[in-house]
Amino acid sequence: MIDIDVCVRFPGAGHAPAFTLDVALCSAARSIVLWGPSGCGKTSLLQTIAGLHRPQSGWIRGSGRSLFDHRQKIDIPAHQRRIGYVFQQTALFPHLSVADNIGFGVPRTMHDRDRQIVDLARRCRIDDLLDRRITHLSGGQAQRVAIARALATRPDLLLLDEPFNALDPDLRATLRRVVQDFCDETQTPLILVTHDRAEAECVGEAIVSMSAGRILEIMGSLRRA
Repeated sequence: MIDIDVCVRFPGAGHAPAFTLDVALCSAARSIVLWGPSGCGKTSLLQTIAGLHRPQSGWIRGSGRSLFDHRQKIDIPAHQRRIGYVFQQTALFPHLSVADNIGFGVPRTMHDRDRQIVDLARRCRIDDLLDRRITHLSGGQAQRVAIARALATRPDLLLLDEPFNALDPDLRATLRRVVQDFCDETQTPLILVTHDRAEAECVGEAIVSMSAGRILEIMGSLRRA
């Protein structure tokens, strides 16, 4: 269950006006797609859920935990929310190898850590790149590393901000299937931002249409293979 009711005010910068994200959403869907034009608040909502922005009011609850509650003074730090996040920009560590990026955040004491890294790299078709530095990867390769890193920690919630944009159509479909299979296997809810209508209908059990920081409509969708 994803239960969100938040208001976040972002001050304007330069000539840009101030922006308010005022969203209420409660859904039992395990896969939610955020849909809408650029600047409507999709990324801001993901960042608020992840703990990168602090709301002025409301609450955020997911996977049976309260992550933020203004009245009860609950505000779980971002690094303790157990959220996997794939940003539009990969945000990888350039001084680390592909293997070390995937394994970042996975305890070294975990008995199957290395096997898990290799398995995710194989699923994401980067198992031949494990020893390579991030600076030696293409944009599409780096995006696949970011996806594998987000999955490696076995998060309670997965946030994906247009994660497949740098990929060609065939690989895009493959990685989308990898993410869906992982979430099905681990019962991990996901929230995906995309501008691709076909992708939204394929992934989303619920499609949330947004505009100007607010939800316009929530549509049900049957997931297709």
